[in-house]
Formats: sequence, C-alpha cells, structure tokens
Amino acid sequence: MSKKQPFDRRAFFRTAAAVAAVAGAISLPSLAFAQDAKIKIGLMLPYTGTYAQLGVAITNGFKMALEEAGGKFGGREVEYFTVDDESNPSKATDNANALVTRDKVDVLVGTVHSGVVMGMVKIARESGTPLIIPNAGAGAATGAQCAPNIFRTSFTNWQPAYPMGKVLADRGIKKAVTLTWKYGAGIEAIEGFKEGFTKAGGTVVKELFLPFPSVEFQPLLTEIASIKPDAVFVFFAGGGGVKLMKDWQAAGLKGKIGLYGSGFLTDGVLDAAGDAAEGIETTLHYGDGIETPKNKTFRLNYAKEFKLQPDVYAVQGYDAGLLLIAGLKAVKGDVSKQKEFLAAMAKAKIDSPRGAWTMSKAHNPIQDVYLRKVVGKENKVMGVAQKALADPARGCKM
Repeated sequence: MSKKQPFDRRAFFRTAAAVAAVAGAISLPSLAFAQDAKIKIGLMLPYTGTYAQLGVAITNGFKMALEEAGGKFGGREVEYFTVDDESNPSKATDNANALVTRDKVDVLVGTVHSGVVMGMVKIARESGTPLIIPNAGAGAATGAQCAPNIFRTSFTNWQPAYPMGKVLADRGIKKAVTLTWKYGAGIEAIEGFKEGFTKAGGTVVKELFLPFPSVEFQPLLTEIASIKPDAVFVFFAGGGGVKLMKDWQAAGLKGKIGLYGSGFLTDGVLDAAGDAAEGIETTLHYGDGIETPKNKTFRLNYAKEFKLQPDVYAVQGYDAGLLLIAGLKAVKGDVSKQKEFLAAMAKAKIDSPRGAWTMSKAHNPIQDVYLRKVVGKENKVMGVAQKALADPARGCKM
C-alpha cells in the first residue's frame, strides 16, 4: 500500500487537472456568449389604428438615438422585440408579460395609450424589468404606481394642459367648455387645465365627453354653439384631432369661439388637417422652431433618415433612447447591474431637442412647456407658458 501511495497521489492530481481543463473548455464559450449576448429591448407600441403614426415616430426617434451612439454598449449589440399593442388595454398585460417571460427582454419601452401603459406598469412592477415610457401620460405611472424601475421621457397628462389654464385666464377669458374622449388621458388632461384655469380665476361651465375612439363630434359641437363659451379646451390626438378640427371649421365655429388644447391636438397632423388647424393654439413641451443647435441637428438628421419632419413623438422616442444610453454607458452594457443602471437614468441630464431636462424624484421630466400656434405647416413656438414644470406626482411614495 505504501509503495502505491505516491503513484495514486500523482494520478489524482493528473486526473483533477484533466477535469479542470475539460471544465474550462466547456465554460469559456458560455462566458464569451454571455459577454457578447445582445441587449434585448421590447418595443410595445401602436402600429395600427388611431395612434399608428405616433408609434412609428417614437420607434424612429428611439432607434435613431441608439444608432447615433454607435449601436453597441460594452461591446453588446441591441436586439429589438416589437409588439403592436393596438391601443387595446385588454391585451396590455398579456403583451407585456410575453415580452418579459417569453422574449426575456432587458428593458421595456412603451407606449402611447394611457390605459395600455398601466398594464405595462403592472408587469414592470411585478417583474422588476426597467420600463421607459415614451408617451403615455397616465399620472399613476409616476404617481401612485411609481417605482425605481419606471421612467418617463414624455409628460403626464396634467403637465402640458395645466399651463394653458393660466394663459387663457390672463387674457381675460372667464368661461370655458372642455371636450375629450372619456378615457384616462383625456380626463387627466382636462383636470390639469381646470386646475390651472380655476386657480387663475376662470370657470369651466361644461365638461363634454365621447367614448374612445369615437369621432362623432357634431352633436357636441351643436351643444357648444348653444352654450357660447369664451373658449373650448380639448384633448385629442392623431386622426381624432384631425376630424375635430375639420368638423369645428365645417360647423362655423372657427373664428367665433377659440379652440385650444394640449399640443397633441395639432402635433404630427398638420398636413392632414390643412387650413382647419390654422391659428389654433396649444401648450406642449416641444414645438417647431426651437432655435438650439441640438434641435436643428436632430431635425436635419431625422428628415434625412426617414424623409419626414419630426414631431413631439419622435422627440420623446429619441429622448427615451438618450435615457437608455445614459444607463447603458454607466454599466458598460451590463444591465444585470440594475441598481447602478437605474441610478444613472435617475440622475441623467438629457440634452434634448426640446431643451435640456432632468428627472423628478418620481422619474418624470422637469421641463419647459411652450405656447404654440399653428402657422402654415408649423406648430410655431410663441413663448414659454411655464418654465421647468414638474408634475406634482400625487401619491408617489418612492
């Protein structure tokens, strides 16, 4: 036995070394794969229906930002998983859950419709997956349902509507009627306008609604004509906004009663609306003719790339890309370092075409809101309605 002992010890070490070598040969490729694995981004946006053009503009802006940054982060390329959410809240949680559990995306990006985004918020909160909201203004997403992994690069529905209240009251307008689709975004926008208008001395004499996405405006326009308010404030977007402006003109109300709204009424639809949009004033966090080098470069590059003029939706998508880039650069593409990734996004200062902005504690932009007027084919910036406006983020306990 004693004579065999040295041999057995040497055999043991030779065998151990061989096992280690085999294990190393097996593990090295998997390690390399992990380092080279693509960053998976789930784009959940509307590509059909009323908001289709908004979803396309957001996607264009988002991808442009990442391409301008080189398209790789820490050596990792980006892979997109795209879902048409159809602006349908009933499908929202299933669609978002599929991106997280089936496609295993690292980041969710979406959406336009406030009802749909709340389904995404639910999945983001349950799974911990980072969510960047490039449009939907549902207050709860950065209010009562706020979370460290939920960010917005757009607005709350309250935010662009609130300043218009003071703008109108300062002009001596005393009586206003409001009109919107009866869904989350519209109701919150109207509440924002009412808060600003009544605080400045105005009175909302009637609130009118129609179901989303109905565009049967005529009975409501007849009622407005009979009330004879000083102004009407509305929340509509996309094709619905175009139909309202055309019906408003056809009903003979244009030039008799002032039509005002959140800027989504006229953004991205001026070609379709034609002269029905001329002279309409809105408040929004972006407008044509912002004279900064960043905005000029952005507009030029976007027009070259997509043969289209960018709108607020393209800007919000672009800024969603800039926000993601800030996080990815901080962790060199390793999104598993989620604490550092989220902290970098929370502290980011976004050099946006709309003007530089930062995140509030609730992860909503602190930004200027502009007063705009439709002049020809432009939403021309007439001035700043309110500087550095932050959403009150009511109910956020983050």
